[in-house]
Amino acid sequence: MVMSADEIVSLIKESIPDAKVEIQALKDDGDHFSALVISDKFKNITKVQQHQMVYKALKGKMGEQLHALALKTSSDT
Repeated sequence: MVMSADEIVSLIKESIPDAKVEIQALKDDGDHFSALVISDKFKNITKVQQHQMVYKALKGKMGEQLHALALKTSSDT
C-alpha cells in the first residue's frame, strides 16, 4: 500500500497544526517523497528533534507505506 502526498500533509498537520507543509514526489511510485515542514514549534530545538516530531506525526508509516522521505525542517516562515 502506498501513501499520497495529501495523506502525508494531513498526518503532519494533525500533529503539528501550525505547520506549512510542501510535498514533492521524487518518483511516481507513491513511496518516495521530499517534504519541507515549517513550524514555530521547531524554534529552539535541534534538527534531530524537529525531524523526530515529523516522523512521530507519520504514526509508524515511515518504512512501511512510505519508503523514503527527504526531509527539510525549519522554524522560519
